[in-house]
Amino acid sequence: MIAHDNDSVRIPLPIPFGWFQVLYSHELAVGESKPLSYFNRELVAFRTESGVAKVVDAYCPHMGAHLGYGIHDNAGHGSSVVGESIVCPFHGWAFNGDGQCTDIPYAKNMPPKVQRGEQVLFTYPVREINNCIFVWYHPENIEPTFEPEVVPEASDDEWGDMKIFTWEIDTHMEEIGENAVDAAHFLYVHQTNDIPDVATLNFEEHIRHGVLKTRNPTPKGVIEGTIANRSIGVGQAVVRFSGICETILMGNLTPITREKSRAMYAFIQKKVDGKTPQGGVGDAIIANICQQMEEDKIIWDRKKYYEKPMLCDSDGPFAKFRKWYQQFMVA
Repeated sequence: MIAHDNDSVRIPLPIPFGWFQVLYSHELAVGESKPLSYFNRELVAFRTESGVAKVVDAYCPHMGAHLGYGIHDNAGHGSSVVGESIVCPFHGWAFNGDGQCTDIPYAKNMPPKVQRGEQVLFTYPVREINNCIFVWYHPENIEPTFEPEVVPEASDDEWGDMKIFTWEIDTHMEEIGENAVDAAHFLYVHQTNDIPDVATLNFEEHIRHGVLKTRNPTPKGVIEGTIANRSIGVGQAVVRFSGICETILMGNLTPITREKSRAMYAFIQKKVDGKTPQGGVGDAIIANICQQMEEDKIIWDRKKYYEKPMLCDSDGPFAKFRKWYQQFMVA
């Protein structure tokens, strides 16, 4: 008899730890703050007057006001940023990016922790690379065990501006990541002419790397290409498409909650006559990848996670992927 458990959790997996993109650099101006919802937590990002991006817990340790929402001149925006600190809209307490209280404008005697310069507001390690702002999250607040990687093309003058697309997907990040080892779904979900060949698939510590060989029909015949995908932890991914038009995809995933993820895709292609390419085959490739995301999203938003799926001999190495992924999750 096949058992049915309609009351079970659809995806019984914890939020993974690692480096996760929370914003693009251009989304946070100097002196600006913004509320964020990630890791089933409320956060606030702010950029100090010296230009450094900081991310802290959203709630003021004084009386719990949300630091991501301003009033008066800042109504409709984040709280004010003065110098290197964000200022609480409730009572004017100020906090720097290290979580220290730097000012209580009406206090005659500072609280002991403030006097001693102790951290009173939880902060997150931040790395700003590849025109992105990454945050380190760990459910037990352990310090970073590895670093995100630089994508050289993101700051190379020979490559054009990023073309950005974002999706919110109702699933755990692992379900999205498994696409990287699932070559068969290309034929059935994306209606490719055949199933790509897996040329390389390596799992090494916090890095996963794979290469798919593709055959792309064009009016001039079939052009062979590759899809080289590299994951740094479970949050950062770099995919390099070659064949018809060389394309770089920074495909970063960030958990909003355990069963909701945000996919932030930034495409980069080489400049043509010194300008970011517009239209033509380059945009057609980007449109096709985005269409595939929309097709995948229909599946991801509704599928149930099976700890022991019933696999056949030609399915991808899901067991290897899950074993690698497991290192980033604390039960």
